[in-house]
Amino acid sequence: MLSIPAHTLNDGTTIPALGLGTWPLDDDGAERAVLSGLESGYRLLDTATNYRNETGVGRAVARSGVPREEIVVTTKLPGRHHGYEETIASFEESRRRLGLEYVDLYLIHWPLPRVDKYVDSWRAMVELRAEGLVRSIGVSNFTPEHIDRLERETGVLPSVNQIELHPLFPQEKLRAHHAGKGIVTESWSPLGRGSELLSDPALVAVAGAHGVTPGQVVLRWHVQLGALPIPKSASPERQRENLDVFGFELTDEEMRAVSDRAHRRLGGDPERHEEF
Repeated sequence: MLSIPAHTLNDGTTIPALGLGTWPLDDDGAERAVLSGLESGYRLLDTATNYRNETGVGRAVARSGVPREEIVVTTKLPGRHHGYEETIASFEESRRRLGLEYVDLYLIHWPLPRVDKYVDSWRAMVELRAEGLVRSIGVSNFTPEHIDRLERETGVLPSVNQIELHPLFPQEKLRAHHAGKGIVTESWSPLGRGSELLSDPALVAVAGAHGVTPGQVVLRWHVQLGALPIPKSASPERQRENLDVFGFELTDEEMRAVSDRAHRRLGGDPERHEEF
């Protein structure tokens, strides 16, 4: 079984340097994927209320035989539950579906600036952490301005910001902001889902030089940036392949070749995107 390095978060907890995404699997699919992922060596799992598969993820954790304390379970607060009391209630529903006494990492899924309740939700999450129901708290799809407001109004920084990040959208400024604040950058859609990225000739050439796949090159690129990718896969073979990126290293020139392309966002803009 492959071993995975870890990041230490700004709250003192640790998190594996690569995780398993579960969107858009249903409960049964997530249960199968998480069981095979845990067997392969994954210890970081990513779900969300809006993925509608928390129950399946929780079943896999319970069935896996892996000690609970070795597994980092992440879930996320949906937009429709922003607000202090709403966040507390939503978390309890997530915890019930997962069947867990505590959640390791709880994130605000989208900031929804027009709704303007993310600071209230953050205060609730600070309370959940203080009560020991959540080990670490973070955000997803937040901009530097959103993060700075949380710090200004509550004095508490997120431990993680999970953002769209891949070679088509490298997010240099946001990653630099995270580094300055001690926030770990977590990458969703790390392989540029739905794009032509993995068939790019430059990537294929780098992969050939190392005897790995283009997908492994991209995941290694994330690791060397200091980001934490969470690729989704339901295939045990692909899961193992995605995890096997710690035995080779890209040169500076190869790193540049991976991200030297036209940059564009594939998902929603956090300033406008609303997902309830």
